[in-house]
Amino acid sequence: MSDLSTGAEPTAPPRPALATLVLLTAASALTLNMFLPSLGSMAAAFGVGNGLASLAIGGYLGVTAALQLIIGPLSDRLGRRPVLLACLAIYACASVGCLLAPDFPTFLAFRLAQGTMIAGAALSPAMIRDTHPAREAASRIGYVLMAMAIGPMVGPMVGGLLDEFFGWRASFAAYTAFGAGLFAWCFVSLHETFPGRASTFSQQFRDYGELLRNRDFWGCALCLSFSVGGFYAFLAGAPLVAGSVLALSPAQLGFCLGTITGGFAFGSFLSGRFAKRVPLGVMMVIGRTVACTGLTLGLALVIATPPSLVTVFGATLCLGIGNGLSSPSASAGAVSAHPRLAGSAAGLSGALNVGMGAVLSTASGALMTLHPRAEALIGLMLACALVSLAAALWVRRRERAVGDDDAETRAAA
Repeated sequence: MSDLSTGAEPTAPPRPALATLVLLTAASALTLNMFLPSLGSMAAAFGVGNGLASLAIGGYLGVTAALQLIIGPLSDRLGRRPVLLACLAIYACASVGCLLAPDFPTFLAFRLAQGTMIAGAALSPAMIRDTHPAREAASRIGYVLMAMAIGPMVGPMVGGLLDEFFGWRASFAAYTAFGAGLFAWCFVSLHETFPGRASTFSQQFRDYGELLRNRDFWGCALCLSFSVGGFYAFLAGAPLVAGSVLALSPAQLGFCLGTITGGFAFGSFLSGRFAKRVPLGVMMVIGRTVACTGLTLGLALVIATPPSLVTVFGATLCLGIGNGLSSPSASAGAVSAHPRLAGSAAGLSGALNVGMGAVLSTASGALMTLHPRAEALIGLMLACALVSLAAALWVRRRERAVGDDDAETRAAA
């Protein structure tokens, strides 16, 4: 069993500021969604169809999934700070390229290079775990995710205003300024958090094999990826259900879509408050139980009665809260499974999240196209929640097998 539930920690290096981690994580979300309102304007400016223009979103996601598999192991070999600074420098230069691109192929190449910003989200959990015990790491990740949840709500509004007053390229001017500012801030204030990196690539390769065989890592990673998958299934299927079943206007739909993000922020806040005093597996089981209970009640109600805003979005609100409760502990558990490879674990877990989100959002869109019913959408989300609950129960069982460190945690507090 890894140190998933033990308290023994080496002397910690300097801890990164919470505000730095929040900005690095939020920047990844903003790079994806602040540009969304400008997609049509950009397509018109370059004279391409919306389908081709959407590669600026789908291609970006694909690149970020692949990059996380590279960035994590590199940070375990070279250190978090140099890898992060290199990615931020590439991001700032790529943003300038997008801003000045004369044609769509050039723009798309630089847009894909902006995917290096995923280093902020991929390495933040690793840097937290480098400098905190497992439970304290879960608490700190909870606060980071709570702040990050604001990005998906605020980003498109800011991007829309920039497009309205200055044109679609204004978002990329903002990305350039943000990337350059983050690089300068991290260069000055961010210290290396991982002094114990592998001495050779062969040693790292052996350690990586241990990570891939580590059952604690896979339990936490699967809990996290199916939790995120349920969220993406909701985002893909909810607009179809809202239009065909609930007859919502776009404004109403936008508000209702925000409920799951608001729930996630609230759940992450609760995790930040309590995860330090509660075993990781217990927090994961609590979060998944909240999600499964809300979705089960919602499914029963939409089967027994006509679907309504309360039954459909009340159920998804519970999913958001449950995800916020369990995701910080699952993320902390994944990077704690093999502390020498926390970066690799964070990268692999992040890539799994993106991949699972892509699969389940596609499945949800196809299912809702064929059967645009609320019970089908909630049923798919419930299936994801049940799989993640099973993974959480597995992690908790492993914790109980080696014993909790409650006494040590209280003493440290």
